[in-house]
Amino acid sequence: MKFQVKYHEARDVQKNYPSEEFVVARTFASRVFKEFGEFVRAIVLFGSASQHKEKANDIDILIILDDVRIEFSEEIVQTYRIIIQKIIADTDAKRLHVQSMKFSSFWEYVRAGDPVATNILRYGVALVDTGFFDPLQQLLDQGRIRPTPESISMYFALAPASLEKAEGHLLAASVDLYWAVINSAHAALMHYGEVPPSPEHVVEIMQKTLIKDKKISKESLKTMTEMYAFFKAITTRNKKRVSGKEYDAYRIKAEKFVKEMDIFIRKEKKK
Repeated sequence: MKFQVKYHEARDVQKNYPSEEFVVARTFASRVFKEFGEFVRAIVLFGSASQHKEKANDIDILIILDDVRIEFSEEIVQTYRIIIQKIIADTDAKRLHVQSMKFSSFWEYVRAGDPVATNILRYGVALVDTGFFDPLQQLLDQGRIRPTPESISMYFALAPASLEKAEGHLLAASVDLYWAVINSAHAALMHYGEVPPSPEHVVEIMQKTLIKDKKISKESLKTMTEMYAFFKAITTRNKKRVSGKEYDAYRIKAEKFVKEMDIFIRKEKKK
């Protein structure tokens, strides 16, 4: 079987592609193919760069390796990784983002109509192709690559987990708001001359010092009280969900609190 770097297609693509970045991708593909030969089934340029976006700085490359005719061993894999990293470093380490995949795995993704594989076929540009990537692109264009029922079910099954993960991110972000408030409160109290108290005593110490001497507003004291209660409810699992609206409200309060502590500290430094 004859293998070749596909410069003829590369020239067609280059018309609408940033010339410097295209040269980097083509140079990298050439060096990889020269080094590994038929071990490589395809080298594909994909991502925003392959879609000719004006601000395509990253150069995303997928290398598809032949695990059908060549048996992978730990030694082969390790050698491959070392050489690829060296080629990346010698070509353009800052912009090149290289992923590798077994041919058998890529074929399974295509066969199942996996969205990631489908997008690579739809937008990818094969800089090296041993004769399978172009035909698959044509089959996709003809509507002959479709997702299987199993693939649809698998992807839909990920949805509830993603929703749960999103809620977890909001809970974690809410805890971060609390730490923004408590850290700025500690800074203000230390600047005032107090030894930083444990979180449960911050409101009490603020009341006896900063509020008593009218250094900060009573609204900030109220915010500190609310944020501590909010934090405790989350960490004790009494509060298991935070809505986006609720998070936004606490974020506004936290930002205002931090700003007031900053103003207080800056004013005191000037005295």
